[in-house]
Amino acid sequence: MQNWAGNITYSATRLAEPESVEELQTIVAGAAAVRAVGSGHSFSPVADTTGTLVSLRNLALPTVIDAEARTATVPAGARYTEVTADLDARGWALPNLGSLPHITVGGACATGTHGSGDRNRNLAGAVVGVEFVRGDGELVRCALGEPEFAGSVLALGALGIATRMTLRLEPAYSMRQDVFTDLPLDRAAERVDDIFAAAYSVSLFSDFARPDVLDLVWCKSRGDAPPSAAFLGTPADRERHPTPGLAATGTSPQLGAVGPWHERLPHFDPSHNPSTGDELQSEYFLPRHRAGAGLAALRAAAADFAGALQVFEMRTIAADDLWLSPCHGRDTVAAHFTWVSDFDLVRPALAAVERALGPLDARPHWAKVFLAADRSTFESIYPRLPDFRALADRHDPERRFGNDFVARYVYA
Repeated sequence: MQNWAGNITYSATRLAEPESVEELQTIVAGAAAVRAVGSGHSFSPVADTTGTLVSLRNLALPTVIDAEARTATVPAGARYTEVTADLDARGWALPNLGSLPHITVGGACATGTHGSGDRNRNLAGAVVGVEFVRGDGELVRCALGEPEFAGSVLALGALGIATRMTLRLEPAYSMRQDVFTDLPLDRAAERVDDIFAAAYSVSLFSDFARPDVLDLVWCKSRGDAPPSAAFLGTPADRERHPTPGLAATGTSPQLGAVGPWHERLPHFDPSHNPSTGDELQSEYFLPRHRAGAGLAALRAAAADFAGALQVFEMRTIAADDLWLSPCHGRDTVAAHFTWVSDFDLVRPALAAVERALGPLDARPHWAKVFLAADRSTFESIYPRLPDFRALADRHDPERRFGNDFVARYVYA
């Protein structure tokens, strides 16, 4: 069994697909090693196990909306495209979505996956309750406000297998998406705060073939009002794919066409293969105030990594208090790299990027490829890591949900 990109071959000896929570509890209680896998979109071995790999795609659980509390309890194994279409049809929405609607709710929240926007937290930031099966097979529920909640949502699958997640809702809304081209990088670095504030969600794209120019600026605006465009570049005259040279087939609607939130917040249409379909990915999270410095550092190092790059994207994310979140305690800007699928070419490019961004207090994405970080690095990055270890000791003392990746970066 392999992940979506084909760069990870899972070590599991068995794939289990339980059809009830009770069956899942039995599987977990009887396994020496067990992990959950969602859509398989993680590029790191975070989901790997030497024992039983569990998919929740056959665990048919209903979506339950509490209109008074403005929440929805959804299956953790459901894909966002399934959840969002259902919510929208019932008049509700989530505050933000990731680039790909193909990913599962549980997997995305467990690894720190995010969308974009100065005031938008990562996807786990919408969670107000989580239910999971812990190491002894017991079903555990934890809600916002409880002391251990901030360690129980974005938990890398190390506490248990999530079955349901309760998400904060708001009334359904419409959006438009506008794309601009050829933004001078000097202007982007100087006016980076204005650029990211120009719309509800803003993404900057470049392949660094032209190191002085950002190829595209994608702006997602709520309602039908266009973004403030004076400094964003030239309005695109046709729909564009984020990756230079690719047809826009499969991207979300652009050119200012107004439509439902769940069809505009992702970059890609759920009916098509996401992104380029043949790639590796890396991402590094910097303090928000270092966005301009990050762009400058990458421009200076571009010759050392652009040959392995398909496209670069920069986005902003609001701070949160989740213990293992890459946005823990600070407003954040994320530098995302879609690479070619050959790791021999990507490795030296990654080294160049980490040299450039490391001095800017970069945190690597848990679910993407990275090189330099070790346990001591993560201990300095995540001050609540000792608290998370204590939580893992309580829910999974036998380390059934452990693997080499978690042991290397998380466990003492």
